[in-house]
Amino acid sequence: MKYSILAAAVVSALSFPSYAENSDLENVERIEVRGVRQKLQQDGRLKDVIQKTEVLDELSIINKNALNLTDAINNEPGVNVSNECSMCGVKRIMLNGMKGEHTTILVDGLPTHTLISGFYAVDAISTTGVDRIEIARGAGASLIAPEAIGGTVNIVTKEAYDNQVSVDVAKGSHDYTTFKGMATGISDNGKTGITLIGQYDKQNQEDHDDNGVSEAPLQENQTLSALLSHDLNDYNNLHFRVAKVRSEIFGGPMIGEQVGSIQEAIASYDGIESDHLFENDDVRNKYIGKPWETTEWIETNRDEAYLKWLSEWSDYTTSELAVSYAKHNQDSFYEGIDYRAKDTMMYFRAKFDTELNDEHFISYGADMRTEEMRSHTNALKDVPAYVSDSFDYDVKGVFIQDTWTPNDSIEIAMAIRVDQVTADFIDPKKPGTEIDETFVAPRFDMRYFHNDEFTSRFSAGRGYRAPLSFFETDHGILDSEKGYLIDVDSLEDSISANYALSYEGEVLTSTFSIAHSNVKNLAALQETADGVPILTQLDEEASVTTIDLVGGYSINDNLTINASAEYFDYNDVFRSSYSIAPVETRAGIEIEWKTDDLTVFWNTVWFGSRDLRDYGYEGYNIKGDPSSLKQLDAPSFTVSDVKIQYSLNENIKLYGGLSNIFDYTQIGEGESPLFYDADGGYDVAYIWGPLHGREFYLGVEAKL
Repeated sequence: MKYSILAAAVVSALSFPSYAENSDLENVERIEVRGVRQKLQQDGRLKDVIQKTEVLDELSIINKNALNLTDAINNEPGVNVSNECSMCGVKRIMLNGMKGEHTTILVDGLPTHTLISGFYAVDAISTTGVDRIEIARGAGASLIAPEAIGGTVNIVTKEAYDNQVSVDVAKGSHDYTTFKGMATGISDNGKTGITLIGQYDKQNQEDHDDNGVSEAPLQENQTLSALLSHDLNDYNNLHFRVAKVRSEIFGGPMIGEQVGSIQEAIASYDGIESDHLFENDDVRNKYIGKPWETTEWIETNRDEAYLKWLSEWSDYTTSELAVSYAKHNQDSFYEGIDYRAKDTMMYFRAKFDTELNDEHFISYGADMRTEEMRSHTNALKDVPAYVSDSFDYDVKGVFIQDTWTPNDSIEIAMAIRVDQVTADFIDPKKPGTEIDETFVAPRFDMRYFHNDEFTSRFSAGRGYRAPLSFFETDHGILDSEKGYLIDVDSLEDSISANYALSYEGEVLTSTFSIAHSNVKNLAALQETADGVPILTQLDEEASVTTIDLVGGYSINDNLTINASAEYFDYNDVFRSSYSIAPVETRAGIEIEWKTDDLTVFWNTVWFGSRDLRDYGYEGYNIKGDPSSLKQLDAPSFTVSDVKIQYSLNENIKLYGGLSNIFDYTQIGEGESPLFYDADGGYDVAYIWGPLHGREFYLGVEAKL
């Protein structure tokens, strides 16, 4: 089953006729299959946006050897992928210093992720078949994604313009295993194109201090997707995409040492806690507790689909009618707490673009999103202080944007969006509708060309987000005696502004940018007087300012150097809401040396020191021993990666590399992510540095 997900892709693609024997016919048919989409792009539906948008192309993804979305975009300007649990491996995509839940993930410009899917299975968003990743930072593009108050990450699927099959297989340390396949094909008349994609990847647990408990979990992902594009005629095109994703994560007792299998670890649950989890009650010593007491297991199954109808009504007006669907099922076990959730989302959009004249281009339309999440836990259902986080979420919105180009030097886009938002926790203990608001989200974008080299961009906008998921806060769910509560009654309300100055020369490019975001009603995890975890909202406003400078220099045709430096300044309110200390200062350098056959890519990222007291860190290595206080000053450190790729011929490439070359981890610095709190409670998220150690891999890629 692991590798069979690619079979359909390869067989289906090969069933399309080949035009390799007639290059003239092949060129004509490529133009035909692109025809409608090219015209729509020229008409402005997908034209170069005014808002500063960073694009990570396919080559950059390959150089990073990025198997998934988080690997691809981590440490890009303004982007930080935060690992917030050493057991469950939850990853959070943070933009401009905002929290992970403030990022909206789009696929081909449409939402195909539910509100809870940003916590697990983002590592299962495969990069096979991805043409590019577009990152827009700031209080979301108010036209289509006002809830993205941190920004949007848009994953653009590779479309079919020829007949091709590619297969990529790699193995490495820690049972690193990947199998990637993609097949594209076009029909006889060139009007239909199909892209079929499959990926399987796996990485085993890591236990760097050999105490029998993993610091990095086992992760196994499978993805199968298909994108179909069909030109109905010269003026209408249909896009249809389906995807199926499965992810399994297991952290805790080391398989093969402390326990025989995942099933055995979960089956060991007896409800009776051990008096001692580690020898001498020290998390750095051998684990002697029961397997279930440190087991965290999450299985995620996600189905995605969308349908887009692109139409050219006249020389001046085009339209896009779209519907997307996502179903996210989670089955999980957290150290004795079971949790199951089913989240289903439907999204509808009607968008129109009209060129009024040479100066004004109008985009307008309406959309609707409905989401239903239902959760269940046997372990907590009878706890008096437990409130289910099941919810209903509905948004209906209208929007309009005018892009004004008074001359060749300046472009201005003014947009406004009005949404009716309702969110209701359906637990009988939470009567009434918690959120029922009409939200107005304006946005202003401007691009000014100073000359051929310098360009300024300025954006300011308002956005919102409904704080509905308990998982976005902390591991409050992991308490079978106290339960947890929810006290949410308002939308998070954000205003942000961003200025960027870019220079583009023949050999040097650079961009300086500064952004500020302010959030009201920020969700945070607190405790009641009885110590019950409660999802609530802060009374004070949270804010973050980011400054970054990035540049690239082409020394010659073979050698390119890219560098970046970033600074993030959080106010005290924002700092208090984080469960894991975010990045404060960061700098990076990338070196690419390329010949006709050989490519060498080196990447080094430096992270500045942090005072963990600012983020509420407090923990002890030994239970009940105040002298065993864990360190509160996180040191600066660097992480380096290298990849080498060699082309044997036009069809076959060999590659290999090392991730985290110098094997730097916080465990190597003597700091386990495991800890006891002041009350003797055990937890697993004292994290400030890398948990994955050095990893090598070797692979081969073949194209037919």
